[in-house]
Amino acid sequence: MDDAAPHWSPSGIDPTIPSTARVYDAALGGKNNFKADREAVDVFARRIPQVREATRLNRDALIRGVQYLVRSAGIDQILDIGCGLPTEQNTHEAAQEINPDTRVVYVDNDPMVLSHGRALLADNRTTTVVTADLRDPHGILANPEVRGHLDFDRPIALVIVGMIMQIHENEKPDEIIGTLMEPLASGSHLFLTAWPDTGDPAQRGLSQGCLETLGNGWIRPIERLEKHFQGMPLVPPGLEYVSRWYPEEPDRKVPAFEDFEPYERTQMAGIAVKP
Repeated sequence: MDDAAPHWSPSGIDPTIPSTARVYDAALGGKNNFKADREAVDVFARRIPQVREATRLNRDALIRGVQYLVRSAGIDQILDIGCGLPTEQNTHEAAQEINPDTRVVYVDNDPMVLSHGRALLADNRTTTVVTADLRDPHGILANPEVRGHLDFDRPIALVIVGMIMQIHENEKPDEIIGTLMEPLASGSHLFLTAWPDTGDPAQRGLSQGCLETLGNGWIRPIERLEKHFQGMPLVPPGLEYVSRWYPEEPDRKVPAFEDFEPYERTQMAGIAVKP
């Protein structure tokens, strides 16, 4: 990526200010990022040295969750909000590897995601990407591309991975999720990852790194995270640390919490079903 780009490019990208999507890409070892984004990863690493491993855990959980949704739950429509930049395996690839007819809508507020996503998906008729913000759920639901691509009379998987921690309590994250889930048909699923607060220093370090570089990133007590699921039943193993979260293998032998590396205590995942 050319760091000599103008301060404000015609597409509205400011390379001097790190963005969530590009920092995530940099942490994953991608190339769709600027110097400011790579420097932000270095700041994270001072707070939590294994931030790159933590990012990879989150990505692996995304893929496992999508595989469960498509293969085990039979979902063939996905609304992925806060999708980030393309990496080596994306939601649509994980889904369409199982069911080629799975329809996917990616949503992100970074214009770089739109430009790269549109290029990547030029020949994919079942997947599209739109620019919108999780903080504007009504705008997402009213978007003609979202409405035209997904059938709201049938179950949809709402995927909010690596995003809800960026919404401050004052912005009412549960209301945002509730607004997005309300029009979805019975049998729809909510899949999200979140950052717990159990007093662990690694959790606080991850949050502090995010606040310092991106201005957001809040950890919450586990009982608070459970409320994100709107009272809907969780599929086994429930809300769990991502290192132990295998929804297609709920009885899988997993590491004990006390055996975790510090970075493995920073993220949790869960999937709920709308009755």
